[in-house]
Amino acid sequence: MTQALLVTHGGAKIGRQDLRELPTPEATTTFQPIPHFKFVEAIVESLAYRKIEVVTDEYAVTHEGLRCFGVMEVNLEDVGIRLAIGLRNGNDRSMSLGLTSGYRVFCCSNLAFRGEFSPVTRKHSKHIDLIETVSTGIDRIQRHFQPMLERVKAFQSFELSDNQAKIMLADAFVLRKLAVPKHLGERVAKAYFEPELEDFKPRTMWSFENAFTGAFKELDPVPMFEATAALPKFLANYN
Repeated sequence: MTQALLVTHGGAKIGRQDLRELPTPEATTTFQPIPHFKFVEAIVESLAYRKIEVVTDEYAVTHEGLRCFGVMEVNLEDVGIRLAIGLRNGNDRSMSLGLTSGYRVFCCSNLAFRGEFSPVTRKHSKHIDLIETVSTGIDRIQRHFQPMLERVKAFQSFELSDNQAKIMLADAFVLRKLAVPKHLGERVAKAYFEPELEDFKPRTMWSFENAFTGAFKELDPVPMFEATAALPKFLANYN
């Protein structure tokens, strides 16, 4: 039902078991690195405590294994989507520990995030409590699943005229109101106006969003996370 999400060029896609083999720098008085595998294990255990199971998960690492990105799908699903959790960890001081929530669309394996690691973002300070940080984030993600479903249903019933869609495409790729690679514009337009899947033939905001997220799958992990996180804010200007 799902396909590989993280296709990398500059980095490497690895399995969960391989995270243990990645290097973790020494701690300093101001910076506390978090081993990638410990972060992932904390998430899995926090989900299990709430009787939520990980269905699939995948990871990618960059910069000699110091940065890690991942996506987990869990067994919370409805209206053709499954809850997804995005994670990131940077042991090179490039970014904070983070979680975000989103959903995976069954019929095409597209992924959409609600925002830029909104449930929890914590610096690698020496006082960080990994278990508490993760637990707080999972609680927030779980509470937002129902509102996420309502958003999907609203998008599925939000009809767009062809003129509206063309204006939004121009805003995104000509006026550059959406921070995504310009070369994706042609692919997004084709996916929306000439959809291959029956589910996306209706001219709706749902089909429009999936035209974007489908195109994002060709990006490397970091640009893909950034693009999927930026899309909801852009679409919010038109509904």
